[in-house]
Amino acid sequence: MLQPKRVRYRRPQDGRGNKGDAHRGTTLAFGSFGIKTMDAKWIDSRQIEAARVAINRYMNREGQVWIRIFPDKPITRKPADVRMGKGKGDPAGWVAPVTPGRILFEVEGVPFEVAKEALRLGAQKLPVKTKFVVRRDYDKNA
Repeated sequence: MLQPKRVRYRRPQDGRGNKGDAHRGTTLAFGSFGIKTMDAKWIDSRQIEAARVAINRYMNREGQVWIRIFPDKPITRKPADVRMGKGKGDPAGWVAPVTPGRILFEVEGVPFEVAKEALRLGAQKLPVKTKFVVRRDYDKNA
């Protein structure tokens, strides 16, 4: 699973929300096909890994897959049956905050139909609504 090698703060505050559209990572940079998020959510490292495995399995490990998000935000959780108070919980996992318009995965080296189905299967593993995108200069007939 994806997680940073080291972080500056072990238990940061949650932040002021995940509002607005993405400003970076909104266009295809590596592959000819990709999935773009339509929602703002936190995507867990396990969900990213599950989507990656689903995409690679359908493509029979042909072509290439790029993961354009990285879970670098630690999430804390208190154990079950613990009363309120007594400080912040221990780190429980890592998330990648995404906003609408962000490219999540990119694919190259497979036909259009294979890429579309692989990314559809990968998108089912994610908690956000997604859209299939194709590079502008891609020629379907070639």
